[in-house]
Amino acid sequence: METATPILSSERIDSIDVLRGVALLGILPMNIPWFALPGIAFLNPTLAGGFSGANFVAWVVCYVLFDEKMMTIFSMLFGGGLVLMTERMRQRGCSPAAFFYRRSAILLLIGLAHAYLLWAGDILVSYALCGMLVYPLRKLSPKSLIVVGLLVMLPSAWLSRNKSASFAEARDAAGRVQTAQAHGETSSDTDLALAQEWDGIQNGFRPTSREIAATIAEHRQGSYWQLALHRAPNALGVETTKFGRTFIWTITGRMLIGMALMKLGVFSAQRSPRFYRALALAGYGLGLPVVGVGAYRLIQHDFDVVYLFGGGTEFNDFGSLLVALGHIGTVVAIHQAGLARWLTRRLAAVGRTALSNYLMQSVICSMLFDGYGFGLFGALDRVELLGVVAAIWVWQLWCCPLWLNYFRFGPVEWLWRSLTYRHAQPMWNPKV
Repeated sequence: METATPILSSERIDSIDVLRGVALLGILPMNIPWFALPGIAFLNPTLAGGFSGANFVAWVVCYVLFDEKMMTIFSMLFGGGLVLMTERMRQRGCSPAAFFYRRSAILLLIGLAHAYLLWAGDILVSYALCGMLVYPLRKLSPKSLIVVGLLVMLPSAWLSRNKSASFAEARDAAGRVQTAQAHGETSSDTDLALAQEWDGIQNGFRPTSREIAATIAEHRQGSYWQLALHRAPNALGVETTKFGRTFIWTITGRMLIGMALMKLGVFSAQRSPRFYRALALAGYGLGLPVVGVGAYRLIQHDFDVVYLFGGGTEFNDFGSLLVALGHIGTVVAIHQAGLARWLTRRLAAVGRTALSNYLMQSVICSMLFDGYGFGLFGALDRVELLGVVAAIWVWQLWCCPLWLNYFRFGPVEWLWRSLTYRHAQPMWNPKV
């Protein structure tokens, strides 16, 4: 049996690298509010960052085109990459199982370091765990993978609605307690407990201006270790509560669908130009109205927490899959036609170094917004944050091709591969 080795540059599929580059850059507009604004402003954008005029337009554009869409593409590409990797290893006579699980375990460790040292919103831990779950299903037919993937995504909506029902129960109890107090009556212990719970929910999802100011001050003035200690419980919540209620279902489902798309030749640009045009038209034509209605209804309900968990995000959760397919059809059609090669070559370089770029975005944003850096937390509105996003995009599009002129891998990709293959990989680009 041959020894497993990383694929050569000549073996890479350019369309997949371009898609990964688009997803990597596209995920930053949705991640940057978590670095720059109080976290609750992501769920309720009326609380911070501005929600009128140009800031309102910025939120709508990001919500409709980026929110969940780029994460969906990333998840599908992860599943597709699993199929591609195991098939290549099988062709070389290598056993892929032990290799894949070792690779995933190392990614898990990188994700944990990212979550606790840089940013609590890390997604690598979830990718590693979900990848381990979907690996045994890699041999299913494309049709079966799509069906199973769609079914796997459903429990997330059910769990969210259950959470909403508990919120609604607490809110109703708080209303009864308030009415009883107004009439000089005594409330039951159950209602009093639920009313207290509702107060906590409200404080979490609709903090006062004073509480928001305190959060901003904490981030601006905190040292690295103070903020790391503050970050730890949030990171743990993402890896446990958020993972169990949402990520294990949505990411796993998207990975399975991505495995099917890889088998169908969608990611590798093997389908006809007409297919990709139709995919873009269908994805946008069906998905954008669904996501748009979801955004409109969220605004109508003033981002109410009961509505938010009780179906308010479902328009985007499922519409994002369609819009992501529209993005995929558009990007691959452009690449396949040889259009804007100056841009697609740079996007492919970003995609080849996606892990390093993802972590670098966290380093840059952490230094910009936290107190141990420039302390700009809470100082920029949404439009200004998009300016920061554009600057990081330009930097990574310029830097990555230059790096790959001299090196085979991004720095973190090199570490990941060296640990996976159990020996240091050659770093210098043989062309140099």
